Parts: sequence; structure tokens; C-alpha cells
Amino acid sequence: MAKFGVHRILLLAISLTKCLESTKLLADLKKCGDLECEALINRVSAMRDYRGPDCRYLNFTKGEEISVYVKLAGEREDLWAGSKGKEFGYFP
Repeated sequence: MAKFGVHRILLLAISLTKCLESTKLLADLKKCGDLECEALINRVSAMRDYRGPDCRYLNFTKGEEISVYVKLAGEREDLWAGSKGKEFGYFP
């Protein structure tokens, strides 16, 4: 019975570790138009097609208009966040 308890604790520890890894921030700092990052900064036109690695990223095709609300800063200055229609996500 004690062996079963040890396995449950080990499984819980592994699960918690994986959960914390998935909540990593993409950047330490961000530049926004207002305190809530709801103000539009720019409207841009996609220069090429883009498919992001996961659901946090905005997919688009060349020529589509994207509204930019956040520009990441610090270690990840290569990503912005914005929307295209009802879709929102990060993009390079």
C-alpha cells in the first residue's frame, strides 16, 4: 500500500512540473498602447505566409491585414501580438 502512495506522489510531482513549464512567459517585457494592452498600436500587412508552432500564434497569409496591440521586448523582441478578424495570437 505504501508503494502505491509513493507512485501517486511521484506522478503528482511530474504533473506539476509539466504544468509549470507550460506557463512560461514568452517575454519579460511588452510594449503596449495603454495599460491594458487593448489600444491599437499599428495595422500591418503580412509580407509572407506564416503558420505558428502552436495555438498561441496567429496564422496568416501574405497580404492579410493584422492589427498589432503588443510588441514583446527583452529577450523576445522578434514577436508581436495582434489580431486578424476574431483570431488573436503572436507572430514574428
